[in-house]
Amino acid sequence: MSPIRRKGEQRPEAEPVTDAVRFVDERLGISPLLRAAMRYIFPDHWSFLFGEIALYSFMALIATGVYLALFFDPSVGPVVYSGGYAPLQGAHITAAYNSTLDIVFNVPAGLLIRQTHHWAALVFVVAIVIHLMRVFFTGAFRKPRDVNWLIGVTLVTLAIVEGFAGYSLPDDLLSGMGLAIGYSVLMAIPVVGGQLALLLWDGNFPGSGAFVDRLFIAHVFILPAILATLIAVHLAIIMRQKHSQFPGPGRTEDNVVGTPLWPAYALRALGMMMATFAVLFLLGGLVQINPIWQYGPYEPYLGTNGAQPDWYMGWLIGALRLMPGFDLTIGRATIAPNPLFGGVIFPGVVFGVLYLWPAAERRITKDHARHDLLQRPRDAPARTALGAAFFSWIFTIFMAGAADRLLVDIGFPYAGQVWFFRVLALFAPIVVFAFTLRLCRELQATEATPLREWEGALVRRAPDGHFAELDVAAAEGHEERVPRHGPPGREEW
Repeated sequence: MSPIRRKGEQRPEAEPVTDAVRFVDERLGISPLLRAAMRYIFPDHWSFLFGEIALYSFMALIATGVYLALFFDPSVGPVVYSGGYAPLQGAHITAAYNSTLDIVFNVPAGLLIRQTHHWAALVFVVAIVIHLMRVFFTGAFRKPRDVNWLIGVTLVTLAIVEGFAGYSLPDDLLSGMGLAIGYSVLMAIPVVGGQLALLLWDGNFPGSGAFVDRLFIAHVFILPAILATLIAVHLAIIMRQKHSQFPGPGRTEDNVVGTPLWPAYALRALGMMMATFAVLFLLGGLVQINPIWQYGPYEPYLGTNGAQPDWYMGWLIGALRLMPGFDLTIGRATIAPNPLFGGVIFPGVVFGVLYLWPAAERRITKDHARHDLLQRPRDAPARTALGAAFFSWIFTIFMAGAADRLLVDIGFPYAGQVWFFRVLALFAPIVVFAFTLRLCRELQATEATPLREWEGALVRRAPDGHFAELDVAAAEGHEERVPRHGPPGREEW
């Protein structure tokens, strides 16, 4: 409340920020909304940071992507290279490849921005995937947050598509090979695949210039707009429903214990954002990634260059490698199971299970109640075991697409590793399921924790924030808990 001024007393000197807030509030009445937002409580747990890392990586992607788009030419028109990279001098390349080389060698900070953009894409996808797994294993997808789970799965799907479109644009040998695989997968879809491929590529592979234009528009405009919208909706739903939290002292289904948005959490989030940007720019400046000048331009007659696609494509490459190559003829139709399984059926099963899981679990358990407290993985042994088996199946197939060069270098024959991963993909999920189920049940029975029995000491956090070791025997039976001082209304032990 502003102080009361007596008659004739002059108004204090205006403060720009205060006057700006007052100006907006007097016209839009936003003070109740701002007050509620400033008092919003965020639970304190390190696992929630992966969602923030994904958000900040997306912000870095947008900023660096805008800079790169200013200099990129999405054209397959022929160009004779005359830039600063000597090994390609006089080579006949496309304008897209030429503009990418120009960004790398001639545009100020071009290589830094391009590599930061690429690293941000990798971190963005991995942060979403880890965040999704955290939500799954803690039961955070249960009612009423199942809608946000569906949005999250959609974000993972679109992030992979967006990443594939991004590294396919420069028209280097790696991107051309990836597009050839994508074209083959699309062609393998029964009945409609051929028509879809011809429509999207504007003819037979490698298509016309219209395809590159479409890919550029999708990567720069359409997909980022959809991703940004879904992220905004995702965050709005979280704010409306409040954060879920792990069980603990003072935490119930009806409250949230943690740190208020302002000033504590906002400053902490700002620091996390700056740290994320710093790490991404350090990676972009110090760690080389996707050196397309070494790969060379794409030529249909070249089949290999020793390069690997981005990590998030490894599971699809692995599925293509593990599926035997043969044709299946039904009447007058011929079906190629290899590209169909690796590019359509396998990812379709993975994302189908993720989309349907909340409804399936709700139907099986008959649990239709609202849940605001999270579960430890051990508290839902069946879900944890099934989830671990499911993700181990995906990871095994991912390793089949990512470890081939390493295994060949150490003398493991390529044909042998294909059969090894085929067998492993069948039996690893069974072993992981049995082991995880037994582990969860034993942890439930004993209530053991990773920090108890750690070299005969009990680890506790002191009021000043540091961790101290207490002797287990001396601490046994001593259950006095001293609350830490925090913001008003906050309970933390």
